[in-house]
Amino acid sequence: MPLRQFMLIVFSLVFLYLLFTTGAPFLLALVVAIFLEPLTLLLINQAKMNRLAASTISSTLFTVLLLGLAALIGMKVVTELTAFMENVPNYLKNANTYLTDLLERAQSYSSGGEAPQPGQLESWLSKATEVLASLSRSASATLLNFASGIPNFFIFFIVFLVAVYLFTLSLPMMKQSFLSLFEEKSRLQMEQVLASLRKSVFGFLRAQMLLSVITYIVCFVGLLIIGTGYPLAISLLIVVVDILPVLGTGSVLVPWAAYQLVVGDVFTGIGLLLLFIAITVIRRIVEPKILGDAVGIGALSALISLYVGYELVGVVGVFLGPIVIIVFVAARRAGLLDFKIKLD
Repeated sequence: MPLRQFMLIVFSLVFLYLLFTTGAPFLLALVVAIFLEPLTLLLINQAKMNRLAASTISSTLFTVLLLGLAALIGMKVVTELTAFMENVPNYLKNANTYLTDLLERAQSYSSGGEAPQPGQLESWLSKATEVLASLSRSASATLLNFASGIPNFFIFFIVFLVAVYLFTLSLPMMKQSFLSLFEEKSRLQMEQVLASLRKSVFGFLRAQMLLSVITYIVCFVGLLIIGTGYPLAISLLIVVVDILPVLGTGSVLVPWAAYQLVVGDVFTGIGLLLLFIAITVIRRIVEPKILGDAVGIGALSALISLYVGYELVGVVGVFLGPIVIIVFVAARRAGLLDFKIKLD
């Protein structure tokens, strides 16, 4: 492989990594701008608008739709989460009562049916109380970290919305500026690569949305069967957490199941564990197939790219791995990486 192509590949990988980390709001804004481009062109051609007016209208429609959807979902989720948090003290109290009764019975059995020894019982109760207090502090710290991250989220969201307007307005100029970096004979190949990337990237996003919908449906139905409260909010929370492989559905369902088993609700605890296993198995079965069909790469390539990407760079790699494969395949099809191994 020529040194120039090798350096281009290295630079592209570094650029993609930065784009998926620091440049995440701009990457999302660019994807939205590309998605809105057909509507913008329709307004330009049919309504005879200039680029500024058409891009402003299409971006505003997207912003209104996004904010409206977020408000509708947010109000429902906040209502259910508020009701759940109000019941947390009762949950802890019930857990403490159950542990006290359990320790008293265990002490009674260990002493051959005699009355429990106050000193040892107090020691066990003290440890149990410390565990519950630790869980309470952990929950409070989690909520505090979430609350402290809200300002950063709003900054991310504002930058994202502003970038959507700017990208929607400047998309043709950005494309021409990018193509001008290449020689005349290579521009047609790059246009083919961009068209292939657009198809594959949107296929990738559709695949992720489909996987999230499958996870939500399985989780929602499972919670209804188990009979837990707040299935809408909890299912949405699990879907959001499941997008981040460093956490996954297990970070919600497994501790919840452990708590239910501790307080004696065996049916709910086992049901949550079975739900976690079902979601994990279903995702691992359908994810490579759905992702491979959506982006035009094989299921095995999709699975390898997901795993290797996650092992190398963590959460970002889950998205970056398939994108690297997509870019490589698109460049090969366009002839930009048309090299052969020569053995002398």
